[in-house]
Amino acid sequence: MNIAKMMQQAKQMQAKMEEMQAKMMDVEVNGEAGAGLVKATVTGKGEVKSLKISPEAVSEDDLEMLEDLVIAAINDAKKKADDTVQEETKRMMEEMGLPAGMMGGGGLPF
Repeated sequence: MNIAKMMQQAKQMQAKMEEMQAKMMDVEVNGEAGAGLVKATVTGKGEVKSLKISPEAVSEDDLEMLEDLVIAAINDAKKKADDTVQEETKRMMEEMGLPAGMMGGGGLPF
């Protein structure tokens, strides 16, 4: 394989990665805790977009539990967002005929 062809493929891969990353920014993923008492929505890049707390979850006597549920819901949504990004990256790499493990730490190998 010649260098010019490799460079062209690298540029194509980078363009596809940028396209996928932009698409993932718009993805919104929901997470919840406490059997749905607390719900969080995050974007593909991990920004919290919304937080819903059921009135049943609010008790002056148990604010610490509510705090824990909020953290759990946000973490659940962030994990789901991360999983969505990883799955999309793997799918894109497979479409390009590249090994999915080539991405390593989440960035391009060059």
